[in-house]
Amino acid sequence: MSQGDSKKLEGEAPSSSSSSSSSSSSDGWKERIIVPTILAGLVGGVSGLLSKHRKVHGLANISATYATNLSIVTACYCGAREFVRVSRKTGPDDLVNSAIAGFGSGALLGRLQGGQRGALRYSVIFAVVGTTVDYAILRLAPIIRNFRESHKDGDWLKLPEWSPIQVLDEEALAEKKAREQKLYAQTQQALGKLRKEES
Repeated sequence: MSQGDSKKLEGEAPSSSSSSSSSSSSDGWKERIIVPTILAGLVGGVSGLLSKHRKVHGLANISATYATNLSIVTACYCGAREFVRVSRKTGPDDLVNSAIAGFGSGALLGRLQGGQRGALRYSVIFAVVGTTVDYAILRLAPIIRNFRESHKDGDWLKLPEWSPIQVLDEEALAEKKAREQKLYAQTQQALGKLRKEES
């Protein structure tokens, strides 16, 4: 094959099979990075609200700090996990990707935070915690999916019959209003009698 042929092959657009496989492997990467990062920010903000340091540093300040830190850590971990997934050409549910990404992102952030000792400590912590969380999510995903499918009609938050809080239809609401008006009239009569007796 000549140099012209190789240049022609390099310049050609990828075939439909290779482009579809690459697009299918990158489907959902935004959800696997952005959604966990936003959730981590919310968890960090709530933990800042509950922190014992909120009185010293201020509630808004400590909540924003916790939310930012947890979001940065989660974004680094999820981004590294996606990078490892694409590099290894595996699926998003491979736990080896989680371990490698946890080790790498923990080493990077640990080095920035605490030097070489911090890099080793954080890499082990991130690998263990990240892999554990990913494993738990993989185990809980089918349960949550089944729960959602079984309660699609909107009755997932139905109060039991014995609950004092009831959602009334129009007929029951009219009966309740009539009872309240009758009780109000009786109360007014009793108050009128008491006023007459006092005077």
